[in-house]
Amino acid sequence: MRHKFLAIILLFILSLILVTCSSNQTQNSPQQPHSDPVLTIWWNRGFYPEQDEALQKVIADWKEKTNNKVEISFFSTDDILEAGTNALGAGKPPDIFFSQIGEFTLIPQWAWEGKLVDASDVIEPVKNLYSDTILNYVYLYNNVESKYSNYAVPIMQQSLHIHYWHDLIREANLGEEIPKNWDEFWQFWQNAQKNLRQKGQTNIYGLGLPMSIDATDTSIVFEQILEANNLQILDKQGKLQIDKPAVRQKIIEILDWYTSFYKNGYVPPNAVNWRNSDNNTNFLNHKTLMTINPSMSIPGSQREDEEIYLNQMRTIEFPNNPNGAKPISLVSIKQPVIFTSSAHPKLAKEFLSYLVQPENLGAYIKGAKGRYFPIMPQLWQDPFWSNSKDPHISVASKQFSEYQTRLFDNSRNHAYSQVHSENIWSKAMQQVLIEGLSPTEATDIAINQIQEIFSQWKTQS
Repeated sequence: MRHKFLAIILLFILSLILVTCSSNQTQNSPQQPHSDPVLTIWWNRGFYPEQDEALQKVIADWKEKTNNKVEISFFSTDDILEAGTNALGAGKPPDIFFSQIGEFTLIPQWAWEGKLVDASDVIEPVKNLYSDTILNYVYLYNNVESKYSNYAVPIMQQSLHIHYWHDLIREANLGEEIPKNWDEFWQFWQNAQKNLRQKGQTNIYGLGLPMSIDATDTSIVFEQILEANNLQILDKQGKLQIDKPAVRQKIIEILDWYTSFYKNGYVPPNAVNWRNSDNNTNFLNHKTLMTINPSMSIPGSQREDEEIYLNQMRTIEFPNNPNGAKPISLVSIKQPVIFTSSAHPKLAKEFLSYLVQPENLGAYIKGAKGRYFPIMPQLWQDPFWSNSKDPHISVASKQFSEYQTRLFDNSRNHAYSQVHSENIWSKAMQQVLIEGLSPTEATDIAINQIQEIFSQWKTQS
């Protein structure tokens, strides 16, 4: 009995060992399939399908060449920064993130906070295809590692463009020539509104100027107006200039001038509530005669309708500055980033290295129907950008290739990106138009807020 009992015990122990080994083999078996990494991309949705399709074509080609997997999600301009911020806070950001307003707002701050991957090795192989100005735009400071480096990948550029309804101007009987002098230019649209309303078009407004906190277009357009008036908030070294009495007085005058169009009924009443797409929508619905837009999305959305694209709608250059000088166009550089907490940063770099190859980047930008423009000089050689039969792309191309341009102020001092992200100029407009403050009071509040922002960045550095 004793031997039989011991035998039973031994058999029990042996069975446990076999079960354990079998379990371990099942868990660690080389035949067990492992899921391949999936590259996640969050990208700013285009204003029309062709822009998204152009990116998806590049992704499809890369997938075919590399056998990698990709999940692409598109977000509206108004939602993508919030989505990215929330994902960062949860520790689950995408591998690649692109917002068309990111460079104005959060990218310099994310770089400062050490949240972005150094992308220098993506840029290095094509570095000679960029100008120093372009590379300096993505040369950001990491306060965690106490170093400057390229924390974003430059892919394309945008500027502001003026669009108007040619057929409606003809109906207003003001002649087809748009004035080039500053005061006459702005008065022209007011006169056109008056004439059209006398003809019964009571729901049309002369000027589609954004005036809201919810649209980054508001501050971008206002920055262009400041530039036209030769008002430099920062000097060339990035030092703040708003403590100078002459600069303060000029801001007051420009804020008063800009908001007066709304007060006098030449801007739609809902412009104080517009989001980034609403100036597009109001213009395309013939609610406004003209609008200023920081990309070419408006004509691009109508390319399939030749009557509208070629005959009814026009794109024109900015008028001469108030002092008579030729206009200088403000330009920003579009740039995807990789987060340090991304799941697959190496894979993200591999895709971006593929995207910035001239043949791929050129195909994407061109495929997006000219919403953005090249930053690599060789891509300008494509006849698409200089086709004189295109009344929109050819005009806009001249702003980049023939006229003087300047980068936005966040390129001179990264602290200025927070001025954009906090919508300081938009808030000043709202204080004048909704809260009833004077332009002087609103300007002084804005100046104090900007000075506080710069002092915080200086303290952190």
